[in-house]
Amino acid sequence: MKLPVWKPSGDAQPKPGGRAGLLAKKLLRKRVAISALACVLAVALALRLAGGGPSASAAGLTYTTAPVERRDITAQITGSGSLEAANSYSVTSLAEGSILTAGFEEGDQVEEGTVLYTIDTSDLSSSLEQAQISLDQAQRSYNSRLKELEKLSVAAPEAGQILSLAVEAGDDVSAGQTLATLRNSNTMTLDLPFLSDEAASFSVGQSASVTLESTFETLEGRVSKVGRVDTVLEGNRIVRYVTVEVTNPGGLSASHTGSAVVDGCASAGSAIFAYAAEQSITAEVSGQVAAIRVPEGGWVNRGDVILTLTSDSLDDSVQSAADSLRNAQLSLESRQGQLDNYTITSPIRGTVIDKNAKAGETRAAGKVLCSIYDLSYLTMTLSVDELDVSDIAAGQVVSITADAAEGKTYAGVVTKVSVAGTVSGGTTTYPVTVRIDETEGLLPGMNVDAAITLQSAADVLAVPTGALNRGNTVFVTADSPSASKGTVVENGQERYYSVPVETGASDSSYIEIISGLQEGDTVAYIPATSTGGFDMMMPGGMGGVSFGDGAMPGGGMPSGGPGGGRGGF
Repeated sequence: MKLPVWKPSGDAQPKPGGRAGLLAKKLLRKRVAISALACVLAVALALRLAGGGPSASAAGLTYTTAPVERRDITAQITGSGSLEAANSYSVTSLAEGSILTAGFEEGDQVEEGTVLYTIDTSDLSSSLEQAQISLDQAQRSYNSRLKELEKLSVAAPEAGQILSLAVEAGDDVSAGQTLATLRNSNTMTLDLPFLSDEAASFSVGQSASVTLESTFETLEGRVSKVGRVDTVLEGNRIVRYVTVEVTNPGGLSASHTGSAVVDGCASAGSAIFAYAAEQSITAEVSGQVAAIRVPEGGWVNRGDVILTLTSDSLDDSVQSAADSLRNAQLSLESRQGQLDNYTITSPIRGTVIDKNAKAGETRAAGKVLCSIYDLSYLTMTLSVDELDVSDIAAGQVVSITADAAEGKTYAGVVTKVSVAGTVSGGTTTYPVTVRIDETEGLLPGMNVDAAITLQSAADVLAVPTGALNRGNTVFVTADSPSASKGTVVENGQERYYSVPVETGASDSSYIEIISGLQEGDTVAYIPATSTGGFDMMMPGGMGGVSFGDGAMPGGGMPSGGPGGGRGGF
């Protein structure tokens, strides 16, 4: 009988990309190299297809059958790793000294901020005191310079009229030099003696009647000051001096004299009128006149600026004092910061794993005093192959088992999939972080196995993964109910039917059949052999078998389904 020759159709060709392409790469990577015999057979097939050389024999091709049955399918990625604490911290000291207190023990639970150690601060106390003294001195110096700076604005000490100006804008002046003369002639004063007993009853603000001796004119005045010291005049008269103010009607000057009556008591003598204010205004600091604010003859109130000075040297001294003050502040803050280093607190909430220093010991800076682990949860890191990492995402559930906790399975969850891969032996792997909240029986450092579930299907129709051919077809035996939907495929004396199917979830052994087959069907396929990669590339052998619709029997690579199962990390 003439044996037909297999001719691959366009739909049957393996596609380099997509899920099938990745799976093919994975299977090829895990299988052994193609044997020399397989290479020879491949050359023979090429010659056959080109029309030259003898026909390949179909001898030795043996089909295996398996029923289409219901089962549970779970696709997983598995791996192993060691457990780590959620967080760990080695507590070190930044200060050297004798340990005064260490009130905790190994195994204690501590909160964040709990005081672990206190170290003797006597060595630091003197430097703190000196830094404080330096700061106080710098503050006083700065305040003094600011007061000098304020003196560049020359203000009126009293209300009055600028009688004269002794300088002009641009003049250089020295400290103590007269700048202007101020006089208040609107108010005149008399310092008059009154009998001591009478003056004792006077009060500031009390009305007074003032009489000018030259004209005997009477003016209204008031008491502005009452003396408290007794003075003896001629005739053993004991008096006290009382100052009386009067408003200048316009003709009074410092050459007139007068007397006064207060509360019916006449003064014991007369006095010469004086201006309420008359004084020379002098520069308190050296500088240059920048501006005249009030002209000669102008009126000023107490505190009004008459003129302003500038001084580069004074500005520099103020800036220098400010710099010195800031340096002193920084020095003190640095010492105070060092003081914080003498009280060592827990940086995290956790369990004390070891205690390396005790009270009474002296420790150098930088030495580890104790270690604290946060055991509220544990983590592990899995190295996932580049072909599988795209199937993993944060939030996926992970099953954890440990030899140290035999018979118990722990639930974990993927918290991070890193994009920083590591290349080794031509293969790239990516770290995947898993968090385990239920940790009873587990400790950091333990080795555990992990399984990440990618797909799962319960009680579904399934066939062996090797039964799925390229183009998503399956061979069924002639007595299968679904054979009527298939295309005849002859293999010597045997006859099978190629049926198109729709696939779903798969694991390393079985693949879900969503449609195309039913219970009672029996599939036929050629199981994978030790030639590995040859079977992958040339499913069904070298020739002698006819495949309908471009189907390829025996371990063919599906173009649309997930095909083979998942490997490890």
